[in-house]
Amino acid sequence: MKKYLILFILFISLQALANAQSTIQGTITDANTHEALAGASICNADAVNGAKLAMTNAKGYFKINAQGVTRLKFAMVGYNVRVINVADIKTQNLDIALEPSTVDLQPVVVTASREGQARQDAPIAISKINSTQIKDAKATALYQLLNKVAGVYMVNLGNEQHTMAIRQPITYNALYLYMEDGLPIRPTGIFNHNSLYEINMSGVKDIEVIKGPASSLYGSNSIGGAVNFITQGPPTGYAGNVSVQGDNYHYRRVDADGGFTKGKFGLYVGGYIAHQKDSWQDYSDFDKYSGNFKTTYDFNATTRLTTSAAYNYLNTQTPGSLDSAHFYDRSYGANQRFSYRRVKAFRASTRLDHQWDDKNSTFVTLFFRDNSTAQLPSYYISDVRDNTGKYLSSNGQVNDQKFQSYGLLAQHRVDFDFLHSRLIGGVYMDDSPSSYYAQFLNIDKDVQNNYYTGFSNTGRYIDNYNIKLFNTAAYLQYELKPTEALRIVGGLRYDRVHYDFTNSLPPNQTKYKQQETNNFNILAPKLGLTYDLGRNKGFYANYSVGFQPPETGDLYSSRQLTPLKQATFDNYEVGGWFSAFNRKLYFELSLFDMEGHNEIISQLLPDNTTQNQNAGATRHRGVEYSVTVAPVSDLIFRFSGTNARHTYVEYSEVSTNYATGTNTVTSYNGNRMNNAPAWIANSELTYKPNYLPGFRIATEWQHINQYYTNPANTKIYSGYNIYNLRLGYDIKSTVLKGAGIWFNVLNLTNQLYATTVTSNQYGDTYNAAPPRTYTLGISYSFSKY
Repeated sequence: MKKYLILFILFISLQALANAQSTIQGTITDANTHEALAGASICNADAVNGAKLAMTNAKGYFKINAQGVTRLKFAMVGYNVRVINVADIKTQNLDIALEPSTVDLQPVVVTASREGQARQDAPIAISKINSTQIKDAKATALYQLLNKVAGVYMVNLGNEQHTMAIRQPITYNALYLYMEDGLPIRPTGIFNHNSLYEINMSGVKDIEVIKGPASSLYGSNSIGGAVNFITQGPPTGYAGNVSVQGDNYHYRRVDADGGFTKGKFGLYVGGYIAHQKDSWQDYSDFDKYSGNFKTTYDFNATTRLTTSAAYNYLNTQTPGSLDSAHFYDRSYGANQRFSYRRVKAFRASTRLDHQWDDKNSTFVTLFFRDNSTAQLPSYYISDVRDNTGKYLSSNGQVNDQKFQSYGLLAQHRVDFDFLHSRLIGGVYMDDSPSSYYAQFLNIDKDVQNNYYTGFSNTGRYIDNYNIKLFNTAAYLQYELKPTEALRIVGGLRYDRVHYDFTNSLPPNQTKYKQQETNNFNILAPKLGLTYDLGRNKGFYANYSVGFQPPETGDLYSSRQLTPLKQATFDNYEVGGWFSAFNRKLYFELSLFDMEGHNEIISQLLPDNTTQNQNAGATRHRGVEYSVTVAPVSDLIFRFSGTNARHTYVEYSEVSTNYATGTNTVTSYNGNRMNNAPAWIANSELTYKPNYLPGFRIATEWQHINQYYTNPANTKIYSGYNIYNLRLGYDIKSTVLKGAGIWFNVLNLTNQLYATTVTSNQYGDTYNAAPPRTYTLGISYSFSKY
């Protein structure tokens, strides 16, 4: 009896040991950010249809019984698949790092609905720049990333200053919405075309770009597009990175970031310091300090509190643009040495997420902004001439705009069994009191050499006012799935934008209005569908409305002589996608027709300054496309482009002959809109040899087609072609593991080109782009789970 008992105990022990040895657990993380990946799949790689063994939880954790399994596959949408042999596993606690795919055009996105969803479920044109693309590019400015997106041309104005063209001509107007983690970085009514210098590039892990109106979810200004910068969160375990870089024109930059997760608490801190002095362009020194942090606290598996803050400081000289003689002579001297821009931007938010059950979830976000932009702008320096054109004097201004914001965003999602539908509803409130002043400057000029030598502040105010700005909104989005292949999405948002203007100048010092209240009530609908044709093919269609109330600076500046109306846009769009050759080729296509009503555009004035006015009607039609091909595992080719036609349907300008006192009306109906390239393209060939892990080399081509520089269509800029080269090596093993080095060459052929050209009555002015630039950088990173 004792013998049988011993055998039984031995059998049970061996069985328990076998089960223990076949149990595998671990954590799946993003290879670049080291954040946990929730919802990743662990499958039997050899089973029919890859039988799923488990999925990771919110912490990226999994536990499986691998008995009888020879190979495991780890997969997640938007990431490269990893397959490992069970026999090669030396530990029962695995650390699996998945790298974001640069081939898959159908990743998970959050900007389409403020909820994570597969790209093919969103009936809009949306693109994503993931952490691998960001890491490989080693960009010194955001335009080097965003210009890779089909239909996007981010115009480099130097020192992180910029403007944009997405389904619009190159414009400085409030037609784009810039967000950080789904929150607008500026309030409605206080747009700044340069505002992306208020982003900490070092803390961004993904960038999502919606092309076309997104007002039904995000409200005002998201006409041409909405750009959402998704910041990095705390890593699993701990991780950190430090890098230094510099170029041949004395740009220097240091980046550092790191974080950890311990128990329920996680922390991430990151930022960079950039400095430039005596660069290729005269009077273009600048300093930038940028940083952010994010903390997470998990009360339990269903409730998380996230707190974040960001601070950005920019102090830059602003040399202005060049006339044609200086531009084509490559003479990059400034015509003055006193203009500047100083920006201080602080943002903070706290978000509480709660999962009520499998079908209900809620988040509530409180946010705060504190912003100041002080400048002596070069574009306001102008000459005064008499009726014969004789020079009399020069003037300019110094100004400062400040605002603080106190806001709330709350959203609830509920899923229904009926037609597998989902309802998303939310409210938004933004209270942003602001102030603005501008003082008149007398500018001294050396007329013979066309050089402005200095200035004196007269102390006389051009503007000095305060605005109580209050934006409230409510939105709904309903999705239903009548069939397995068809998904229908409808959305509606109501916004009330309230401006309460008070002039701080007494009536005896100004003829301008003393007080005014403006209210804009806007209803923005959308309706769209997606249809999955199977085998990674499908199409979508949508109709959406975008709106743009006038900016506070346009309504209340004493320089603005023309009253402005609210602009609206009707957008009609269809598109599709497919993959082929075992997912070695991906293709996306979007066709759009956007009809503008009372679109706000810039008009050139006789003194070469501009002010905005409404165009009766405009039309924007085009096609956007992107193809990615990976013929072999270590070679990727991408081509992105847009062909578009931007037209004045109903627009005219009134010009005054001051010598005779007569007015002339010029109609531009049917003309192309100025500064609207008909073709924008970007392509890239990347090689990452399998025999040398961590090495990469990429060549890039950027094309901007010719475009008219005036609404009369009598002046043309020829556009440009430039080439970039990027090389890098991240050491994956040996004692130098974690070290990296890169070498980038921008404008490889040293092409002379301008990022934008503006016509005026005295000729054309050119925003010169940098000549050939070499950048060298080194980095070191570490992580432990």
